[in-house]
Amino acid sequence: MHGPATPKFTNDAGAAEVRIGVKEFECVGANPPFDHPHIYLDMGRAPEIICPYCSTLYKFDASLKAGEAVPATAVYLARAHA
Repeated sequence: MHGPATPKFTNDAGAAEVRIGVKEFECVGANPPFDHPHIYLDMGRAPEIICPYCSTLYKFDASLKAGEAVPATAVYLARAHA
């Protein structure tokens, strides 16, 4: 469910794929000020999803925790950009 605890991810590095530990999240695109609208994405039963704004391929990885990603730089920390 979308809300303040929903993990957010970016792809500043231009990685071919970003592995994440959740199936429901927000894609930010790149870190501000180069971000796109923060879009809520839900993989449902699928193992992956492509962001319609930035074309980042997100893949679910059950070995990762909710706030983790590979590459680790893909985890968006709002407080660092506020």
